[in-house]
Amino acid sequence: MNFVFVSLQRINTDRESTSTCLAKELAKNHKVLYVNAPIDRRAVLASGNDSYITAHIEAIKNKEEPLTQADANLWVLNPARIIESINWVPFTAVFSALNRINNYRFGKDIQEALDTLGFKDFVLINDKDIFRSFYLKDILKPRHYIYLDRDYTIGTDYWRKHGVELEPRLMRKSDAVVCNSLGFTRRAQKYNANSFYIGNGVELEQFCNLATGSAPDDLAAIPQPIIGYVGAIISLRLNIRLMVEAARAKPQWSFVLVGPEDEAFRASELHQLPNVYFLGKKHTKEIPNYIKHFDVCVNPQVINDITISNFPLKTVEYLALGKPVVATATDTMKEIFSEYTYLAEDTSSYLAQLEQALLQDTEVLQQQRIAFAKTFSWESVTEILLNCIHKISRQHPVPA
Repeated sequence: MNFVFVSLQRINTDRESTSTCLAKELAKNHKVLYVNAPIDRRAVLASGNDSYITAHIEAIKNKEEPLTQADANLWVLNPARIIESINWVPFTAVFSALNRINNYRFGKDIQEALDTLGFKDFVLINDKDIFRSFYLKDILKPRHYIYLDRDYTIGTDYWRKHGVELEPRLMRKSDAVVCNSLGFTRRAQKYNANSFYIGNGVELEQFCNLATGSAPDDLAAIPQPIIGYVGAIISLRLNIRLMVEAARAKPQWSFVLVGPEDEAFRASELHQLPNVYFLGKKHTKEIPNYIKHFDVCVNPQVINDITISNFPLKTVEYLALGKPVVATATDTMKEIFSEYTYLAEDTSSYLAQLEQALLQDTEVLQQQRIAFAKTFSWESVTEILLNCIHKISRQHPVPA
């Protein structure tokens, strides 16, 4: 089969995503075109873009070849056409009319790449690109149009504005919806009977095969025990009050947070507590060595529409290194991870579970966690995805 991916996440960055990992796994046995997000007018005029968007803009200005080959069966497209910034439009009906124009521009870039590659028959997988790829099923006419639901993006202001109306419509018009959590699957099934749970994967090699070595320099001097977190440190997902109360209650423990902070965390009391350490953003390849030297790993999520059903990828990463994990009892944690983690709902239960995690850790438990984490491979997720595609293909066979 041939596959085309459109996504909010670029493939040529320092971090992987569900779509980039699926694309690379599929490319082992299939031909894959990965389409980076197009550049909009606002990005062209802005000065604070990240280095990857800046490089894309420069490539457009210099008229560089937009289609490149990344691997034997994997091609990457940097769309050359600029789309308009339209999310400010207040009415969804007007937004949709303008969005159709953006979709046609985007679709032309993709169609030119398809013609170059000879992809006449392909499966299009849309990773949460609700707006820019809303009409691509009609424009590109793929064999199947699959919507990948792996995050509750409409819980944020930007996506909520038009996405509350448009995402359900996109799910209905898709041939199938595939989801990385059971909660997202239940939601999708309200709009599309062909909604399937495929789970999520982790690049396990960098975790399971991590060589034993010394702790990173900025972690080595911190007193043990270390209660550690890695990932985005944002108030939309993490419970600041809980973290402050836990750190105050246990001054003999060190609470270490690795990742970029938002303004709420930068202004929080956590920065005034002597046993709380912010180590900043690290490259993806450095993260396993930090986790390796934590005594307990945590995911102190706040419960809201965004977190309640999301798949906490960091939990699998923690478990892949055999670490005891204490996390907020979201639906996904209870449904998938409860047997291998310690779940909590408030500060007192967090403290109790952290005590248990520190006291009960054994070599046997560590090996059980590692074995469980190994079930979350991209190979297995890809196999499930292909089975879902075969299922809808049987329902709607392509005429000979």
